Amino acid sequence: MAKVLLPLADGCEELEAVTIIDVLRRAEIEVVVAGLKEGPVRASRGVTLVADMTLDAALARGGFDAVVLPGGMGGTHALAADARVAALLKELAAAGKTVAAICAAPLV
Repeated sequence: MAKVLLPLADGCEELEAVTIIDVLRRAEIEVVVAGLKEGPVRASRGVTLVADMTLDAALARGGFDAVVLPGGMGGTHALAADARVAALLKELAAAGKTVAAICAAPLV
């Protein structure tokens, strides 16, 4: 089964994050939702999202076939500023794995 990481940061676009998670899980793809920090994530429209684990915990587990970044300007800026995210994107791209982003997130 494919394993996809979806990192969440405050200011992410909730509809994009939840839709990606839902569609991939319906396709029986394992999705690991990882918050950049401990605790709930406050999305761009005030919806509170709860990640499965922190990004550090997810990276410790590893084994990702893909990473998908949801949009939302606040979340995009937070993802772009995070060295862990940058390193993961470079690692997966160099390995020929899937790196995907929606809306504002290609800026990362």
